[in-house]
Amino acid sequence: MRRVVVVGAGINGLVAAHYLRRAGCQVTVLERADRAGGACISAEATVGGQTQAWAMGASVLGLMPEFIFRETGLAERLETFVPTSAKRVYFPTPEASAWIHRDPVELDREFRTRWGERGDAAGFRADEARVVDYLQAGYRTATAPSLDTARAALGDTLTRLWITGSAADLLDHYFTADRTKIYMAMTVTESGPVSLAEPYSAFTLPLMDSGSVFDGYYGFVKPGLWRLLEELALINTELGVELRLGARVEQVDAARSVVHYNADGQTQSLPFDELLFATDPLSAARLVGDSATTARVAEQRVLGSSGKLTLFFQNPVRWKDAPDADADAAFRFIFAVETLAEFERATLRVRSGEVDYEPGFIQIYCEGAAMRRLGLAEPFDRLTLFFKNLALQQRGEALADVEAAVKAAVLAHIANPEDCVWTKLLAPKDLQELFLFPGGNLDHTELTGGQSFFDRQFSADPATSFYQFGHWSNLSYCGAGSYPCGSVAGTPATCARSNYFAKGEGGAEQVCCGCWLCAGTMFYQAPRSGLL
Repeated sequence: MRRVVVVGAGINGLVAAHYLRRAGCQVTVLERADRAGGACISAEATVGGQTQAWAMGASVLGLMPEFIFRETGLAERLETFVPTSAKRVYFPTPEASAWIHRDPVELDREFRTRWGERGDAAGFRADEARVVDYLQAGYRTATAPSLDTARAALGDTLTRLWITGSAADLLDHYFTADRTKIYMAMTVTESGPVSLAEPYSAFTLPLMDSGSVFDGYYGFVKPGLWRLLEELALINTELGVELRLGARVEQVDAARSVVHYNADGQTQSLPFDELLFATDPLSAARLVGDSATTARVAEQRVLGSSGKLTLFFQNPVRWKDAPDADADAAFRFIFAVETLAEFERATLRVRSGEVDYEPGFIQIYCEGAAMRRLGLAEPFDRLTLFFKNLALQQRGEALADVEAAVKAAVLAHIANPEDCVWTKLLAPKDLQELFLFPGGNLDHTELTGGQSFFDRQFSADPATSFYQFGHWSNLSYCGAGSYPCGSVAGTPATCARSNYFAKGEGGAEQVCCGCWLCAGTMFYQAPRSGLL
C-alpha cells in the first residue's frame, strides 16, 4: 500500500486525502493546528450572556466543482441555501444604485437605465460561458492549463481577451459605462492590489465564475461554511485517513522520503512514498530546503489587501430596499468610487503602505438571513463584510477608524442600525498571523501575470508534471498558490492527486482514472458568479 503524507488540513489537504484514500493509499494528514479546517474555521463571540459562532475565514461556497461536492459525500451531509433574489449594488450617487437580476433581459435593461450602458452584455455572457466550459472541462479531467489547449478550445481572439490579456482591455471590449466596468472589475482585485492593466488580469473574471456546485452561483452552508471542512474531516476519518493534529512539520527530507514533525513536544519521523503540500508555497519550500524553489517563491507578489468585518444584530437586519421574498439574504455590494480611474487608484494606493485604508468596495454576505432560510435559530443575526483596500501594516484591533467607516457605510442602508451589538475586524495582518498567508493574501500569491493560469505552479517541469513541487518527483503542491486559485473549492487537490497517479512505480506513466479530480482552495470568494 502506497504511503502518502499530506501536510495541511485545509480544504485542499482534506480533498486530496479523501481521493487518495479512496484510491487505496495509506494516508496521513499532518496539521499544525488543533483542529482541521485551515482558514475555513469558526470562532465564538459572547454578547449579553449569549454565545454564537461566526466565520473567521471563508463565508460562502461557490467555486467547488459539483462532482467533488457529490463524490466526497458532502452533498448528502450538508444543508445549503442559494439566494435567488437580485443582488443589490450601491454607488455614491443614489440614482446609480442598481439591481443585478438573474434574468438577462432585466439585467440589460437595468444596466442601460441606471448606468447608461451601451455595450454587448449578451456577448460577454456568451463568451464567458465558453471560457468557463473550457475551465470546467479541465477541472474534471485534471488537465493542466496551457495556451495551446486554450487556443484549440477558444480560438486566438478569446484566449487573448479572456486569458492572457488585461482586465481593462476585456472590459473595454464589451462595455461602455464605468459603473459596469467597476462592478465587474472587483473580482480582479479581491485578493490583492492587482492593476486592471496587468497581463492575465482578465483571466480572474472567468476563473471566479468557474464553480459548478450551485450552477455558477454562490451560497451558504448551515450553520456556516466551516461545517463543510468539519464534515469532510469526519468523512475522511471514517474512510481510514489518519489525521494528526498539533503536528508541526519541521523538515521534509525529500531525498530520503521522510518527514520530521513535532507533536506534544517530541520530534517524530514519518516515511512516505509521496508527500503533498497543502500549505502556502513559501513554507513548503523552506521545509524542503530547496534553495532554488525558495528563491522563486520569494520573488512572487504575495500582498493581500482584503479586510473582513463581522457584525452581530440583536434583531433581524431590515434593509431599506428589500422588495423580493428572500432579498434579506441576497448579496449586496457598496462601491466608494464612481469611475474606473478612481477604482484603480484606490486599489493600488495601499501597495506602498502610504495609507492604512483606501475605500474601494464592500461585499455583504447576509449569513444570518441565510441561516434562517435553513431553519437555524441563532441568538443574533449576522452580516459578514468583505472589503477593500487595506494595507498590511496594522492588525484589525488598531484600525478602529476603518472599522467605524466600513460599518457606517453599511448601516446607512439598514432600517434598524441600532440593533448592531457586536463587531470584529480582521485585517490582512491578522490573516497573515492567524493563517500564515504570505503577505496577508487569501490566495497566497496574487492572481497576475507570471502567477496565473499555466504559471500558477511550482514545478521544475510543469509541461509533464504540473503539480510537482520543485524537481522532486515524490513531492507535489496543491495549496492555494497553485492553479486555479485559493477559494473553498478543492480543485488543486484533486489535480495534484491525479498528477501523482499519472506516475506508477519507478515513474512509469499510467493513465489517470479521470473520475476523482479537481477540487480545493482556501478563502473568501466573492459571490460574482451569475452576475452576468
